[in-house]
Amino acid sequence: MKRAIVLILDGVGIGELPDAAKYGDQGSNTLGNLAQSCGGLKLPILEKLGLGNIAPINGIEAIDTPLASYGKMAERSPGKDSISGHWELFGVILDKPFPTFPNGFPDKIISEFETKIHHRILGNIAASGTEIIKKLGDEHIATKRPIVYTSADSVFQIACHIDVFDLEKLYEFCEIARAMLNGENRVGRVIARPFTGKPNGFYRTSDRRDFSVPPPEPTLLDLAKNKGFEVIVIGKIDDLFAHQGYTKSYHSINDLECVELTLQAMDEINDGLIIVNFIQFDMDWGHRNNIEGFKQGLIEIDQGIGRIIEKINENDLLFITADHGNDPTTASTDHSREYVPILGLSANRCGTNLGIRKTFSDLAKTIACYLDIEGIKNGQDFLDACLA
Repeated sequence: MKRAIVLILDGVGIGELPDAAKYGDQGSNTLGNLAQSCGGLKLPILEKLGLGNIAPINGIEAIDTPLASYGKMAERSPGKDSISGHWELFGVILDKPFPTFPNGFPDKIISEFETKIHHRILGNIAASGTEIIKKLGDEHIATKRPIVYTSADSVFQIACHIDVFDLEKLYEFCEIARAMLNGENRVGRVIARPFTGKPNGFYRTSDRRDFSVPPPEPTLLDLAKNKGFEVIVIGKIDDLFAHQGYTKSYHSINDLECVELTLQAMDEINDGLIIVNFIQFDMDWGHRNNIEGFKQGLIEIDQGIGRIIEKINENDLLFITADHGNDPTTASTDHSREYVPILGLSANRCGTNLGIRKTFSDLAKTIACYLDIEGIKNGQDFLDACLA
């Protein structure tokens, strides 16, 4: 009976990668810069695990006997997208990035989309999601034209007020776009962005949905499920893996709810795989440069991780990591090309230094070795260090 639990703090990077300048991300350091801007972070659980041993973080001490093995991982896939980051964590490395459209989508794409949905659109620019509904929300309501926009990521986003187009119709628009966007225009995600409220008070609802491309080859999730393991995914993992590779999904965009769902999942299965994405660091605080929200979110999740640790058993491996950075202290509101932390905890064992891992897929390889799963081609495992 062996169980692996992976907690992904979405957007919580730990310093720029060597190629960060190619992405305009030089100087990005989500945890380091955030801690400095706040006058220091107090995260006692993560500190005991060894977070401060990975890199200097104001307020987080490096300790002599961390509970977890600690290090940081570099992304080998090009780009800094949530999909490529998550896929690499579970064994799939891309050889080219998903296409991005910083100047908006080509007229041919927009024209085809408008023809298929029988509506003209507004926008077609790269923009912040909260800003574009503030800017175009009134016109959208008056004209009944969906708002289409993108970002630095490979995304085709559609925003509609729920009183203009209900969720079913918005999701239908997204499915049409997903079917269209192939070949050189194959974006990683089409995202439904429903919003509500009145002029000068528009706000996004919690009914966002991501329509992702499927991974190009089996991930650890697929391989674990095919071997007969229970695979429970929590947060937005289901969307990021195109709704494949798991036996049960609990979809949530609230970090504290995800903590409760993790504890529930630990009661449900004694072996297999539990994967959790805590999206609010990225969605609510990183993309909005909300330093105080990011700080408070880390404090809350630190306590939540403590509760999860209290529940692990002697056959568990618990990993804490991230998928990319999203530094709220920089001018950018987009993801940042960063190392991600890796903490690996096993019951009744002391932590060791994992160093700098060459790929996120070292995590997949380690879990595959632990659960005796074959088929992960990428990465080098660090299982011995976790079990030392």
